[in-house]
Amino acid sequence: MEQSIHADRSAFATADSKAIPLSPAYAAFAIVMALLGVIGLVYGDVALVWQRIPIEHLPGQQLLAYAFALVELGTGVGLLLRPVAKSAAAVLFAYMALWAVLLKLPAVVAVPLMEATWLGFGEIAVILAGAWVVYAWLADARAFLAGAKGIRNARVLFAVALPMIGLSHFFYSPQTVELVPGWLPSPLSWAYLTGAGSIAACLGVLFGIFPRLAATLEAAMLAVITVLVWGPKLFAMPVDRTALTAFVISAAIACGAWIVAQSYRGLRWLDIGSPAWKTPPG
Repeated sequence: MEQSIHADRSAFATADSKAIPLSPAYAAFAIVMALLGVIGLVYGDVALVWQRIPIEHLPGQQLLAYAFALVELGTGVGLLLRPVAKSAAAVLFAYMALWAVLLKLPAVVAVPLMEATWLGFGEIAVILAGAWVVYAWLADARAFLAGAKGIRNARVLFAVALPMIGLSHFFYSPQTVELVPGWLPSPLSWAYLTGAGSIAACLGVLFGIFPRLAATLEAAMLAVITVLVWGPKLFAMPVDRTALTAFVISAAIACGAWIVAQSYRGLRWLDIGSPAWKTPPG
């Protein structure tokens, strides 16, 4: 693990190009965040699903929406530019943390028995976990919440968030079934299987049972869901704004999981004994 962290930093520091994705996961995460910003700028309101401001008549809401979009676009592009990548990672991490704490956590506290509030928090928490890993990679190891301890904390957050997503497939199985492509047999079975998959990935990451494999399979599953559920809707004319936003957000969740999975790059696929709460070396 220590070698992988140092390798990531070395690759970033020695790259000759100004556009230098550390890996496909890193590049995809940056691009998706930039796309989310583009959506906000095009439509002039806060993106649907996970960015809803719970104040219906907030003054200057449109200006705030443009500011949010600029942060997303700027940090997404900034992650790919060597001179500003470290600052972009710090801003994105803080931005995602504020979304989770100020917009999603209060709903969980207010209505703890409604699984939908946990789902909303869990989705943004997975993206936050990915942003946290990126920040931990790029920031100085002694920086606040960075380094090996930052990666540990991001993994714990990721593991805790997964059941919030997985359980929604059981609590809201009728709605989940409606999203399953019609050509797949037994849609209810797929709803339950994917929900159980997220819970199994949580256990694998949390308790160190094939954690790299567990995180990677979760990321792959989320990516497949993104493509199969929301991908076909993008070809409808005119393009449905809700489907477009849902596609990008779903892709962001998948990329967040992919980044966390990459933090295990120093482990073999079937290694055990690296629970999420254990600080990796380095």
